Amino acid sequence: MSSDELKAQGNAAFSAGKFVEAADLFSQAIAVDPGNHVLYSNKSAALASLSKYDEALEAAEKVVALKPDWPKGYSRLGAAHFGLRAFQAASDAYSKEVLGRLATNPTTRAFLGQPDFMQMLQEINRNPQAMSNYLTDNRLQQALQVGLGLNFGSAEEGSATSTSAHAGFGPEPMEEPEGEDEVAAARRAALAEKEAGNAAYKARDFDTAIAKYSRAIELDDSDVSFLSNRAAAYFEQGSYDECIADCDTAIARGREVRADYKLMARAMARKGNALAKKGELEEAVAVYQKSLTEHRTADTLKRLNETEKLLKQRVETAYIDLELSAKAKDEGNEAFKAQKYPEAVKFYTEALKRGPASVNEEAYKLYSNRAACYTKLGAWSEGLKDAEECIRLKPDFSKGYSRKGHLQFFMKEYAKARATYEEGLTHDPHSAELKEGLIRTIQAINKMTRGEGTDAERKQQQERAMADPEIQAILTDPVMRQVLRDMEENPAAAQKHLANVQVAAKFEKLVEAGIVQIR
Repeated sequence: MSSDELKAQGNAAFSAGKFVEAADLFSQAIAVDPGNHVLYSNKSAALASLSKYDEALEAAEKVVALKPDWPKGYSRLGAAHFGLRAFQAASDAYSKEVLGRLATNPTTRAFLGQPDFMQMLQEINRNPQAMSNYLTDNRLQQALQVGLGLNFGSAEEGSATSTSAHAGFGPEPMEEPEGEDEVAAARRAALAEKEAGNAAYKARDFDTAIAKYSRAIELDDSDVSFLSNRAAAYFEQGSYDECIADCDTAIARGREVRADYKLMARAMARKGNALAKKGELEEAVAVYQKSLTEHRTADTLKRLNETEKLLKQRVETAYIDLELSAKAKDEGNEAFKAQKYPEAVKFYTEALKRGPASVNEEAYKLYSNRAACYTKLGAWSEGLKDAEECIRLKPDFSKGYSRKGHLQFFMKEYAKARATYEEGLTHDPHSAELKEGLIRTIQAINKMTRGEGTDAERKQQQERAMADPEIQAILTDPVMRQVLRDMEENPAAAQKHLANVQVAAKFEKLVEAGIVQIR
């Protein structure tokens, strides 16, 4: 296919607002005819219409490089710079465009050789308000008509009319631009409506904001930010269905025009917010996750985590049934009696899900029972967690202390087990189970203190003790390090240290932990 045919198809696509397709067709035409400056100009116009100003600038620079005396190239350059908010560069480019138009027009070409005319242009460029001083100069009127496209009619026709000084968006048909001012004007008008909508949004005048965004969408439906902004306004009004509908349209339209991934992510996140407000938490989680795959932001991640937490709470709340909890507890008790400890753990776990502590006053018993199962299974860490939770829920329940003390004893954490049994006895001084556990623990401590027991047992206890933060703190205490050194080198000095109650307590902990042995 020839470059002219591809160009014609690109122009048709551009006129239909299919800017992605137009840019692709112009690129294909460039591949056939890479020296054609008009093709680069058209491509720049299509890319600018997609708000891809970086790429539009690159194409515009190619136009100027290929044909530096063509005014339209500077128009494209100015439009791209303007889109990138490089206003000074845009102004410089438009100035070159105007001078180029004057230089190529037979009527105004001679003016450029007149010093007073050039001085007039320079003054107006420095201070646009100075133009009023020269409006009676026929040369200025002709220059404005040629350079900026302004048409000065007669007095009977009324005031001047403009055909857009900075259009810069439309493609070149075969030679001359056709219809570009209409497209550019609509684009500029749409952006103006968007800015007005943003101002109304900030003022919390959401009805006005929605009306402005709606008008922007009518003028230019290729910019998904208009839809996303309107969705935000609907959200603030509590019109969640309308918000979701706009987000869906923005996402679909964004796929068509290959919108920036950040805009797509924003539309998805706003849809997720609306779904969460409607209570459709599972759907909201899914949309938040999609948004994060497009563009990861801290705010969306936070909202995802919060929604997942709410969803989990909802599921757990819906599962609560105290009657079924009691039934599962009874089944757990039967399994425990039959020494089917893994099954008992499952039943007690189910009982806790059906009757958590938030609604079940006797949940502490379930933790106590499950701790007993873990003890039988040798799963001491899990059992210790359950025993501690039992004590937290019911601090005066002596069974919780005996469960915890037993587990610490089996873990050879004798000092901790002793403290647990003693604390339990403050709540229930007559508990035979706590008393027996305390006696057994003291015997084990004395045995280890005398250096009795196997080497493996002593080594295991010392390793556990060394991993204890409290023991580590004691061993790094300068005073205690001196005490331990004096125990070996100067026993008399060590005895003086031990007269201090705090030092003696720390020393006793080291003895109970098996770190220090007394022979």
